[in-house]
Amino acid sequence: MKQLAVLEKVAAALNQAHITWCLGASGLLYFKGKTNHFHDIDILVVDDDVPRLKEILLELGTLAPPNPDSRYKTRHFLEFTIDGIDVDILGGFVIVCDGIAHDCSLLPEQIAETVSLNEQTIPLHDLNLWRQYYEWMGRADKAAMLKG
Repeated sequence: MKQLAVLEKVAAALNQAHITWCLGASGLLYFKGKTNHFHDIDILVVDDDVPRLKEILLELGTLAPPNPDSRYKTRHFLEFTIDGIDVDILGGFVIVCDGIAHDCSLLPEQIAETVSLNEQTIPLHDLNLWRQYYEWMGRADKAAMLKG
């Protein structure tokens, strides 16, 4: 799976630079056995590390122009393409639901665990938080995968 090769490459670069990051969204669901595939890579990062992360990923791929979405007020949303795979960066992640902005910014203590991908450590976000995030996003299908 090409996504795993890109994730491994990104993880190597971020880990070497001591960036505080973790995998979220469908990649998280994949590693937790909730789905058998994922299309893009969603990385949450602490706000302070966004500038360094951006420099690192610019060496690995290309950055798309900003494409705002009213459902989110994320402070730092960067969309990269690395080896043909979309890699989305969420720094200061904010989801707007029913007119309420929910601050979902990464806190280091929300990194629930790590998994190994070949030689790289992949930090995983808290799966329970994603059930709530998916509900706020109106993604009932994904939220249902995390119930029970």
